[in-house]
Amino acid sequence: MVKNINKIAITPKNALTAREYLSGIKSGNRAILSKSITLIESSNPKHQKIAEELIELCLPFSGKSVRIGITGVPGVGKSTFIEALGTFLIEDKNKKVAVLAIDPSSKKSGGSILGDKTRMNNLSINDNAFIRPSPSSGTLGGVAKATRESIILRETAGFNTVLIETVGVGQSEIEVKSMVDFFLLLMLAGAGDELQGIKRGIMETADGIFINKADGENIDKAKLAVQEYRNAIHLFPANENHWIPKVQSCSAIENKGIINIWEVVESFINLTTSNGSFIKNRKQQAKFWLEHTIDSAVKSFFYSNDKIKQHIKELERQVMEEKISPFKAARKLLLLFKS
Repeated sequence: MVKNINKIAITPKNALTAREYLSGIKSGNRAILSKSITLIESSNPKHQKIAEELIELCLPFSGKSVRIGITGVPGVGKSTFIEALGTFLIEDKNKKVAVLAIDPSSKKSGGSILGDKTRMNNLSINDNAFIRPSPSSGTLGGVAKATRESIILRETAGFNTVLIETVGVGQSEIEVKSMVDFFLLLMLAGAGDELQGIKRGIMETADGIFINKADGENIDKAKLAVQEYRNAIHLFPANENHWIPKVQSCSAIENKGIINIWEVVESFINLTTSNGSFIKNRKQQAKFWLEHTIDSAVKSFFYSNDKIKQHIKELERQVMEEKISPFKAARKLLLLFKS
């Protein structure tokens, strides 16, 4: 019999089953939704087992949201932009918005150190919004280990728009692209290529490029930047989904251009849905995460192997002293692992 999860406090002595977590998530219990996200982020084997069962139970109720990845260099105004966009979607479009704010992890505690709720004051207190800072745990590009599973939980809770903010370090943004429908790149006008080196690696993957902070003295610079990026777009290879990335300017702090950005997202969704690219992309993403999970599991098994632990330090030393090639050392370790 399922407990009345809306009336109990969750403690180690009063742990919930996967089905009870599911019941709480579907009923809109935010405490249980938060607890379930913590569960899937945990490295505890017992927690992982329950989390795996919970994700399986949630799958039939997920997949009905629009997933938007938002990236850009630190200082481009991602949090302000997300608050403006999220508020617009709730107030003007009657959406329920979930924000996954992927913060860089503290190396000492492993916890989230930016605290996005403090940077999205109005959105964080909105009943139709759910913001959860999540530590990146050192992952390149700031993508938390359980971000994709966290999306599934939020969709099960009824959130039909999911915004994923990354730290924007530009090293592994492909992982963000592999879990969203629309990939949005925020840029600054006149900031210089040195500051915006991120764009070289991810501009080709962006579905929309938006020049933020187009206000005050930056308006003319933003107009020029829009034209430059539009010209650059034509040099990129054509997308398989037949979408031509759009470039526009906006001012999140003045709430200008936000409605136009959402119109771009809707145009993208309509096009890719009509030509079958939307579903095809979701299926390819599922395949990517299957392979990604296998790779991660194999790597974990490898480094936790007793024989590997016994010999890897010595082989590392020999490699660094150039007494053995990295390739031969790797082959030795793999043979040990297989034996």
